[in-house]
Amino acid sequence: MDPETGAVLPANVQGELQFRGPNSFHSYYEDEAATRATILEGGWVSTGDCGLIDPHGTTFFLGRIKDMLKVGGENVAAAEIEAFMGRHPAVKLTQVVGKADAVYGEVAVAFVELLPGKQATAEELIAFCKGRLSSFKIPREVRFVTEWPMSSTKIQKFKLRELLK
Repeated sequence: MDPETGAVLPANVQGELQFRGPNSFHSYYEDEAATRATILEGGWVSTGDCGLIDPHGTTFFLGRIKDMLKVGGENVAAAEIEAFMGRHPAVKLTQVVGKADAVYGEVAVAFVELLPGKQATAEELIAFCKGRLSSFKIPREVRFVTEWPMSSTKIQKFKLRELLK
């Protein structure tokens, strides 16, 4: 589904993955607001996941909608950039967030933790992506970190975005 209009999308077009069926859940326990936000008309469950379905019916998960960047009108999954940059031999972990841009609307910024004893420059990591990722997916900036802003279980990307202001 188109997350903005709710329209059903054709094959090979990115949108929100939704499902329904007899085995899907029907409500959150004692949380009407969450139920209304998640269970849509007709019993469809809003997953918050971005994906696409090919003409053969194969479903592809592309990332969380809230982790999607909109670069020059193109949807970019932060997870795709993170996975690719994670292939660099010096990279331990990468997290990508969007930064406002006057030309593209938003561009990718990568926060990178290097492996102990390894070195890499921002320019080297950006060059690693060139020719392997579409140009609009290449991070415009790389920031190095040694520790991550964490909740009890996850990196808090909103705090990484705050560092860009």
